[in-house]
Amino acid sequence: MLKNITKFFLWFLLSIFNIFLFWISFFLLQNNYYELSIVLFTLIILIDFFIFNPKAYPYRYIIPALILLFILVLYPIYFTFKIAFTNYGTGHFMTKQDAIERLLYDPNFSYVIDENPVSYKVFVVYNGLSPTDDFVILFKVNNELFLGEKPIPKKTRGQEVLLSQFDLFKIDNESISLNGKNYQIIPWENDLEKINLIIINNKSYKSFYSPDNDLLAINAPHFKTRIAQNYLSHAEYITPDGSKYALKIASDGKWRFMKIQRLYRLSYKEIYENGKLQMQLSLINNYTNKEVLEKDGAFYDIDENGQETFLMGFIDFVGWKNFVRIIKDPKISGPFFRIFIWTFIWALLSVILSLAVGLPFALVLNDTNLKGRNIYRTLLIIPWAIPVFISALVWRNGLLNESYGIINKFLLPLLGINSIKWLNDPFWARVGVLLVNMWLTFPYMMTISLGALQSIPPELYEVAAIDGAGKIKRFLNITFPLLMSIIAPLLVSSFAFSFNNFTIIYLITGGGPPIPNSTTPTGYTDILISYVYKLAFEGGQGQNFGFASAISILIFFLVGGISILNFKLTGTFEEVNR
Repeated sequence: MLKNITKFFLWFLLSIFNIFLFWISFFLLQNNYYELSIVLFTLIILIDFFIFNPKAYPYRYIIPALILLFILVLYPIYFTFKIAFTNYGTGHFMTKQDAIERLLYDPNFSYVIDENPVSYKVFVVYNGLSPTDDFVILFKVNNELFLGEKPIPKKTRGQEVLLSQFDLFKIDNESISLNGKNYQIIPWENDLEKINLIIINNKSYKSFYSPDNDLLAINAPHFKTRIAQNYLSHAEYITPDGSKYALKIASDGKWRFMKIQRLYRLSYKEIYENGKLQMQLSLINNYTNKEVLEKDGAFYDIDENGQETFLMGFIDFVGWKNFVRIIKDPKISGPFFRIFIWTFIWALLSVILSLAVGLPFALVLNDTNLKGRNIYRTLLIIPWAIPVFISALVWRNGLLNESYGIINKFLLPLLGINSIKWLNDPFWARVGVLLVNMWLTFPYMMTISLGALQSIPPELYEVAAIDGAGKIKRFLNITFPLLMSIIAPLLVSSFAFSFNNFTIIYLITGGGPPIPNSTTPTGYTDILISYVYKLAFEGGQGQNFGFASAISILIFFLVGGISILNFKLTGTFEEVNR
């Protein structure tokens, strides 16, 4: 009985899991995240195949790893490669179709065709003494009263509402019935100022705001922040004759409804392409009757003088432009190759310095005659045990600070040396980050070296001593070669880690001091990964995810190529291959 209940519960969980993934996949598909949707659909098929197929039973245990592999590894790699060939970034976050829809439907892209605003009055439902967001609006157009309720979303982009509309209906007497609703105007007057109450199906809407009523002006903040911005900023009210009214800021500074016209429309034009006459879709400005220019992944309006005005950007395929830009743009190539060279130096020196400090400590601790080895080992491993963030901030603010840091304020004066600009001088900033990184990584090198030393057979040293080899010769001919054959893969991985060691650079210097005359945010201590971060998230001219992704791909191939080369040169895994 218990076995059946457990089995039923597991099948129930599997069903819930499938439903959940299918729902997410369809949601992503509807919001144009096609690739991620395909990834989830593929996962569902593979997981169900592993579970329902008896021959695939062993693969059931890799399902968690499979999910993480697809979502956290394969998809990010694909997405990075995809946007590296686009202009994805500030001003170019939406697709071309989304940009066209926004230009066509967003009421912000409209123009006023009648400078005389219409009178209106807002009525809301009160919850006790507090106004709610449930409202209706009474308009007076051409001396006739029209009623409009909360606008209905007509065009959306994800969760964002591009356009809301409501068809106004005429009020010609005290009570009317429409679409199953009963409307009552109290008191019935043709004057907006005298109407104080509207009852809709026994729900009372009290007069709340009118730009022409000084007594209701006290409610203007609530109207603007809770009603206008949330419901009316992208809304249109349409009269029976097709006239459209939207909320605009009038010349007197008040928010009024004005008659508007769409600024853009779609049209077709004839073009000759490949020797054939074809019809092409284009955007036309209704006000100037000129075609909207499309170039470089953006739409531009052309005025009477031929001047271009940027309207809206969209994600566009740019091919190898981001990669070529690294080489051909001198304001980018100069700082980039300087950062590129420094990244290699940084990674190489980080490994060499940490090994140069960690290995001697390991040799000392490996001596069995040393008393208190466990105490020394514990003390020396403390820098590795403390979180990197804490250590880095202590070094930056407590030791390397140019004004009150311990090094500048106490240690250097004792030696008769002038203060050092650790964070503002290019050379000393690089020395500082290398010093901090050495402090944080030497315990790791000490630990792996100590483990490798203990694996070397002591008989080799005994034989070498009998042959008359001294300590230096024994180290150079026995210890170091055997040690390197063991820790070589770890040195390669340490090099790759240092190549992308964003944390130390960002916390100590933030990549600074800045490199002058650079169009991108670069600094003397920036490495490629911190440069990518600045391009993607801290660019002074906006975010440039496409360019940052292109550099990320270069880093990926560089680190991978260096790792493969190091493995071959050091003979790592040679025995495994045999």
